[in-house]
Amino acid sequence: MPDGADSLTMTAHSAISAFTAAEWDLCAGSGNPFVSHAFLSALEDSRSACALTGWAPQHLAVRDANGWLLACAPLYLKSHSYGEYVFDWSWARAYEQAGGRYYPKLQCAIPFTPVTGPRLLVRPAAGQDPAALQRLMAAAMVKLAQRHAVSSLHVTFPTESEAEVMAGADFLIRVGQQYHWENRGYATFEDFLATLSSRKRKVIRKERERANSQGITFRTLSGAAITPDHWDAFYRFYMSTADRKWSNPYLERSFFTLLGERMADRVVLVIGEADGRPVCGALNLRGGDTLYGRNWGALGDFRFLHFEACYYRAIDYAIAHGLRWVEAGAQGEHKVSRGYLPRATWSAHWIADQGFRDAIARFLDHERQMVGEDMEAVAEMGPYRKEGC
Repeated sequence: MPDGADSLTMTAHSAISAFTAAEWDLCAGSGNPFVSHAFLSALEDSRSACALTGWAPQHLAVRDANGWLLACAPLYLKSHSYGEYVFDWSWARAYEQAGGRYYPKLQCAIPFTPVTGPRLLVRPAAGQDPAALQRLMAAAMVKLAQRHAVSSLHVTFPTESEAEVMAGADFLIRVGQQYHWENRGYATFEDFLATLSSRKRKVIRKERERANSQGITFRTLSGAAITPDHWDAFYRFYMSTADRKWSNPYLERSFFTLLGERMADRVVLVIGEADGRPVCGALNLRGGDTLYGRNWGALGDFRFLHFEACYYRAIDYAIAHGLRWVEAGAQGEHKVSRGYLPRATWSAHWIADQGFRDAIARFLDHERQMVGEDMEAVAEMGPYRKEGC
């Protein structure tokens, strides 16, 4: 516990509006756009993340005796497992088949966003031990879970160091993987291609050539260059993709308007147009050293547009702006041949029932070994030229 812990107050809040943007963002920092007050408030104010959609906010706050916010965490009481990207459906089925009640559960996460970033948000301040405050936050979340009498508490896509903190607070750690592109000091896209094997290089050049020979003009927009018409078009793409995948869209149209109003300078929107009419788009957000790919959609059947808009244009942008990483979302081994290699992700899980916890722990031990072996194999078979070749 940090010095003066007895004078700290820990409270849960049913809306992000209980915090000022300034105090929340002082804890969240500026490196990751998804933990910002602007992004979380856009989700809540648009009713995309609320009790009616199964994401009831329970945001945690730690304040000192003077009322200053020292730490916070985005926390939700959930009635399902949709929109999380660390799937626990099989856990829920097993628990309920054994006579338990899995839902509701507590979830520390960014709704609908499989992006690694800070979850135990601590304000930098002289005299405070950030790790001690993180440990305090982890313990406070467990107490809140016990108060709600939920089956479990899950922290998804935290940083590795936060996962280590939670491992010491009786959480089970789950390891996953995503495929990310790393900028190794490239000056141009051709510099990147030069690091690939000859066959992969040819495939990518051919894909880009075909994508750009269909009468599509691509524009990469940010800030004031993004108009309401662009958001209207992108929302059509978003809904069209949901329809084709037979899935429920999570985000309301007003979310995109609020995103444009509150953090347009962090938005990187790739729009493809045919005869002046938008036909596809890819939504990215820019962080400190990373471009995060979020949503994609298209109207009509155009070949290779997904690869061009989501992967190659993102690489172009990262190179031009000196960003180190491109994270193009969850899943997708097809990204490997396009230069996106596996990186570990983490989640932390507190399970109330000891017998169920033991079973989950055994499963995670086995899964962790399999994920590690798969990451090594994929990296070895990656598209990059081997030394001496």
